[in-house]
Amino acid sequence: MQASYPIGRAARLLGVSPDTVRRWADAGRIPTRRDEAGKRLIDGTDLAAFSVALAAEGSGEEAAYTSARNAFPGIITAVKLGDVAAQVEIQAGPHRLVSLLTREAVEELGLAVGMEAVARVKATNVHIDRA
Repeated sequence: MQASYPIGRAARLLGVSPDTVRRWADAGRIPTRRDEAGKRLIDGTDLAAFSVALAAEGSGEEAAYTSARNAFPGIITAVKLGDVAAQVEIQAGPHRLVSLLTREAVEELGLAVGMEAVARVKATNVHIDRA
């Protein structure tokens, strides 16, 4: 059986507000259907295709030159400095990412709470759990 998502859940998965998803649906950018109660639903395959297309649209800004393909743009929510190491937290849509790096790197980049930043993730193993 194919999964279907209500507007609110689709919005959380896309990292936008429910109103944004409603506007996209009203504009015909993403197909919806109504359930027995009249609530709008988005079929899982349609949501997956739309999320790929949305990511491909990008922000219109020039991409950084990097080999890391998994980029999570967000806002810095915490910076904890130690004598040598530092911990930086980024909220990227529904994702909270925590990075450990040198204090020197944090200072050179001028990282601070409230700044926009992009976490780039490169790993040898990726595990997927069914939700």
